[in-house]
Amino acid sequence: MFRGAQKISLDGWDEIRTAYHVARLGTVSGAAEVLGVHHATVIRHIDALENRLGAKLFQRHARGYTPTEAGRDLLQVAQATEDQFTQLAGRIRGRGDEVSGELTVTSLAIVSPLLTPTLAEFQAAHPGLVIRFLTDERLFRLEYGEAHVAVRAGAAPDQPDNVVQPFLKMRHALYAAKSYAARRGLPRSDAELEGHAFVGEDSGKSPAPFLRWLRETVPPAAVNWRTASIGAMHDAVRAGAGIGFMPVYMGAADPNLVEVLPTREEWMSPLWLVTHVDLHRTAKVQAFLKFVKDAARDWGEV
Repeated sequence: MFRGAQKISLDGWDEIRTAYHVARLGTVSGAAEVLGVHHATVIRHIDALENRLGAKLFQRHARGYTPTEAGRDLLQVAQATEDQFTQLAGRIRGRGDEVSGELTVTSLAIVSPLLTPTLAEFQAAHPGLVIRFLTDERLFRLEYGEAHVAVRAGAAPDQPDNVVQPFLKMRHALYAAKSYAARRGLPRSDAELEGHAFVGEDSGKSPAPFLRWLRETVPPAAVNWRTASIGAMHDAVRAGAGIGFMPVYMGAADPNLVEVLPTREEWMSPLWLVTHVDLHRTAKVQAFLKFVKDAARDWGEV
């Protein structure tokens, strides 16, 4: 069959699919209508495929196209392939209705104490689920399938093809360790911040509203403990290195910390639930989004 023909790859699938519809319907116009292309495209695909295979696939006549023996062989193979694709699509759609396989969620590490128990409860409700919880500092690319759901902070994400939903606002306040308070005392207002030591970021470029406020309010020389990660900032505050920002839900729960200045609206970090449009409507993603939003209602103010 197709003696002397060149190897056919998936790159030629459009041509094979075109020939399949011509063989099935018997006319160029019929195949063009089904495929949604111009009849000249159908003819070009047939000619290219015959050249590639080194065989005539059709007898042309006034009433249309009749498959040759080679054309009938092609029709049989293409029909089987079409059926397999149909079955595959059905299996994929079926899996889309299940909460199973892997669920990949990414967030800032600062949200982990809130999200981890919720993820564990969700997995317990769906024992066949494998949870991948990624808290790397980098921005995972949903358009490349690196995560199903991202919890992001700051301004609303504006990447194309993403579905963005408001999640909650994380409150921040200035805290100090009791050891720092005993050694240096505590400011009672913005006017008394001068003369104190602060914990801040190393890059000076963070978009976080509370760190932006710190850059604009406190002289750089006063930020004498600098680090690259939010978690390390919290560790430094707990160790008494200086005054620094922490989420209220963390600071209020730590008996070794004291609140220096209470939370303000301008220090709040909005959090967003972000999904890619291609995965947003799958049963797994929808089930998790509903679960985590319901859970967040019980977290109270964070």
